[in-house]
Amino acid sequence: MRGDDPWSTPDPIGEALHVMRIDGTFYCRSELTEPWGLTMPTIEGCLWFHAVTAGHCWLEVDGAEPLHLGPGDLVLVPHHRGHRARSAPGVPAPDVTALPHDYATDRYAVLRYGGGGPATTIVCGGVRLDHPGARNLIDLLPPYIHIAAANTSRAEWVQSTLRLVADEASELRPGGEAVIVRLSDILVIQAIRSWLETAEDARTGWLGALRDEHVGRAISLVHRHPARDWTVADLASELAMSRSAFAARFTDLVGEPVMRYVTRHRMHLALERMRDDHATVGEVAAELGYRSEAAFSRAFKRTVGMSPGSVRAGTPMPGTVEGSTTTGATEVALERIA
Repeated sequence: MRGDDPWSTPDPIGEALHVMRIDGTFYCRSELTEPWGLTMPTIEGCLWFHAVTAGHCWLEVDGAEPLHLGPGDLVLVPHHRGHRARSAPGVPAPDVTALPHDYATDRYAVLRYGGGGPATTIVCGGVRLDHPGARNLIDLLPPYIHIAAANTSRAEWVQSTLRLVADEASELRPGGEAVIVRLSDILVIQAIRSWLETAEDARTGWLGALRDEHVGRAISLVHRHPARDWTVADLASELAMSRSAFAARFTDLVGEPVMRYVTRHRMHLALERMRDDHATVGEVAAELGYRSEAAFSRAFKRTVGMSPGSVRAGTPMPGTVEGSTTTGATEVALERIA
């Protein structure tokens, strides 16, 4: 029974975190000596995290106040925007990708850089979160999320995880990269969860809708069963609500009608699925519950603005550079339906 099993209780926010499948793009242990500065480039679809394991630095994210970080501090920069880290304000900050790295693997490196003064060590990572549920969540986050070591309510899990990261990063042993990736998953998800629990902004809009007893449950049902032939009446029945009351409540909290949300979610899933070269348009249509490839193609073109075949073939979206790859086309299409 649901009352006897806390894990069976619907938790839409928990599900939003659960689908955050992290694809590690790059990890680096930076051993820096003052004076030093680094500029992290803009990488589309990439979320950065920085964990200071020793020393201190200043972090500058466009659109936010400079942030001072000390030992044990963790910061998340979720919006693939360029940003800078420096030993002190005003220190030159060259592009980190232009500096020499010692590569342990093609995705893990050690950077040693600076002027020979006091040392700072930072573990950094650039990761991608491709699931559409994760994209919905990431789009709502602030310019950065800072988990300070001095925050006693959060310090223990940050410190214990950072100690494990620092230990693995100090000398990459067999399997060490995999361990760092898993620990990074924990750091990223815990930081986002901390923000969700405390920020006023997390109680409005789509996130506020997830917290609603009825609308949050409806969103969970759509995310769990995207291929089901949903109607507004079906969802309302699942929630023991009248059709009109549910439709009005959903639109008010989410900001768009129920069936538009259902279709847009399916198109997100379709775009992600079509990144797999082995998935045909017909297979994607069947997986998402469409009775024919033609019906799926019509819904896709109406929502995305181009045919699924064009996206899968890598045809550039209007306004993109000729010769864009399939990945580039899907990235642009994802932006169109965000």
